[in-house]
Amino acid sequence: QVQLAESGGGPVQPGDSVRLSCAASGRSLNSQAVGWFRQTPGKEREFVAAISRSGGKREYSGSVLGRFTISRDNARNAVFLQMNSLKSEDTALYYCAGRLRTGFEAYTGSSDYDYWGQGTQVTVSS
Repeated sequence: QVQLAESGGGPVQPGDSVRLSCAASGRSLNSQAVGWFRQTPGKEREFVAAISRSGGKREYSGSVLGRFTISRDNARNAVFLQMNSLKSEDTALYYCAGRLRTGFEAYTGSSDYDYWGQGTQVTVSS
């Protein structure tokens, strides 16, 4: 059974940086597109960033473009989200998602993904 586990979240101050990790067990992430999404109470899950299976394509939401960077390390079977210049509006539960279906893109829709981690909370507050 394939599972994803996010880590790296926590309380931070505005302007700080955080790196989230998404690690897989039971299956290699190396042949999968991976996405990061976030959700706050009462709101729908929101796309943040995605990376293609090769790592050659990346997509970002407009609200994080220029501040967040998604990357993958196949040797470590993990995908990362580097978050810089954090703002209070970045406060959310962050999820990573994996795509088992074939495809070569960096997918931005939640329905493009087949399984999800449990999430890691990032709280940006002074």
